Amino acid sequence: MAPPLLQLKDIALTFGGTPLLTAAELSVSPGERVSLVGRNGSGKSTLLKIAAGLVEPDRGTVFVQPGALIRYLPQEPDFDGFASTLAYAGAGLRQIAGEHANPHAARYLLEQLGLTGREDPKALSGGEARRAALARVLAPEPDVLLLDEPTNHLDLTTIEWLERDLDARRTALVIISHDRRFLSTLSRSMVWLDRGLTRRIERGFAHFEEWRDTVFAEEERDQHKLDRKIVAEEHWMRYGVTARRKRNMRRVGLLQALRERRRDYRGSAGNAKIVAGEAAPSGALVIEAKGIGKSFGERQIVHDFSTRIERGDRIGIIGPNGSGKTTLINMLTGVLKPDEGTVKLGAALAVATLEQHRDSLDPDVTVAQALTGGSGDTVMVNGAGKHVVSYMKDFLFTAEQARTPLRKLSGGERGRLMLARALAKPSNLLVLDEPTNDLDMETLDVLEDMLAEYSGTVLLISHDRDFLDRLVSGVIAPDGNGRWLEYAGGYSDMLAQRGADLTRQGAKEAAPLKPTKPTEPAAKPQPSKRRLMFKDKHALETLPKTIASLQTQMKELQTKLDDPGFYARDREGFEKVTVQLGELQQKIAAAEEQWLELEILREEIAGN
Repeated sequence: MAPPLLQLKDIALTFGGTPLLTAAELSVSPGERVSLVGRNGSGKSTLLKIAAGLVEPDRGTVFVQPGALIRYLPQEPDFDGFASTLAYAGAGLRQIAGEHANPHAARYLLEQLGLTGREDPKALSGGEARRAALARVLAPEPDVLLLDEPTNHLDLTTIEWLERDLDARRTALVIISHDRRFLSTLSRSMVWLDRGLTRRIERGFAHFEEWRDTVFAEEERDQHKLDRKIVAEEHWMRYGVTARRKRNMRRVGLLQALRERRRDYRGSAGNAKIVAGEAAPSGALVIEAKGIGKSFGERQIVHDFSTRIERGDRIGIIGPNGSGKTTLINMLTGVLKPDEGTVKLGAALAVATLEQHRDSLDPDVTVAQALTGGSGDTVMVNGAGKHVVSYMKDFLFTAEQARTPLRKLSGGERGRLMLARALAKPSNLLVLDEPTNDLDMETLDVLEDMLAEYSGTVLLISHDRDFLDRLVSGVIAPDGNGRWLEYAGGYSDMLAQRGADLTRQGAKEAAPLKPTKPTEPAAKPQPSKRRLMFKDKHALETLPKTIASLQTQMKELQTKLDDPGFYARDREGFEKVTVQLGELQQKIAAAEEQWLELEILREEIAGN
């Protein structure tokens, strides 16, 4: 095996009281693909900064192979002193010499990432800043790339481009990311940072959850054995101290060592307890949009879009940055009035919204003030008061963080705080804009479980493909020139139905639409291919069970009518059951007809 390009051994670092890192290690050989995983706040970013030479550890060694070029992508790039994105991206090239210094690489990568190089760094959005930072670290073609949340603020198009680009490079990678699909595609090894220690396994991220659960189960067994051993030794201390003094003292020392081992054990942090405040159910119809459209100047954001969203639906809205996802969701929820068409909102809607921008709150406000609205120490959840510290612990905050200003929170902590604020509000319609940003895997799992059990309706903007596949029942995606199409199923189902990936064209619609010349009549738009909508697919899956249930009810009623003494005993009851039987027969006939029509449609689509 080739010697490592980068090696960290026995790294220790303490901020305040509890050690952040106690004996962390990281080794990267040429061409290796390593995913660095762990809970929010476990020290992953700090470990990468130590590897990049930006933070000095309290103890341990950092070795870099002479001549090896290492580049580090921070979560928050610093653009101070740069007049343009090209100047920023090119600065990484000017810091080195020799074979890595390709003056055209930075410009090429900026163009591939959808930037011109002329953008003012002070006016960049989160996604644009991330793309400029990626161009800077990719341009010199380093030997080792240290990537801290590279997919944050990126749209699906750019994430998939980045996957292909990194996969084609010979560069060694160390990746911190909350994007499970991204890690599964690129990683070949895993380093798990947990409670200051690192564990390594030579398997890709797809095996992480199984590995983690096995480790926790083994720890729990070991701690149970330790507790039993302590109990046995304590029993001996009370009732069995009759042997020689020397032997007695040795066993007393053993008991003290066992107790110290138990006291020093740091258990896992556990999982967040995410519960959404639920209002009374909404009507069966939640949102109905007919032919809605919206333009800003000559740019058409949404054109002639129609949809019907019913109670319990989970709809994902995806698309490149700038394609109009937020505009569309604001029209669907009544926040923004469409230029054309109509939006009908269902009865008794109670909406809770999670904004994408985590910095929308005053950075000097404390965690407790952000949750209580600045008054008192109680948070109302599902109509009941809960002490703010208790509610904070549900989202993995400590009691000591109650007075912590928001500017001192990590990205994952800000994400959990915004979730806590949004979910405390009673709702039957959740509108979530990038809820997975900065959340660790365990919190993502809990959030998925909560949304799956949520009795209301969910509208979700996300660039997390795995999250979409696990959760949503329908996807709305742009198709260019303001057209949006609805697909049944998750993100992978959308790709299968669409037959192609999303492109960045949706984000380039800022250019005015060219008018058709009078001498050249506009081509008639081709009718879109007929396809099963989500509700049709859902009906195909559920109608057989519904029909079977109705037939069971009909048999029970028929059994009552077959009783020869039923009419004599209860004439009114007999007539009532007869009416019910007739209604059931009509329902069964209607359900069977609907299923037959949908099955014929499915076969026609499959045959095309």
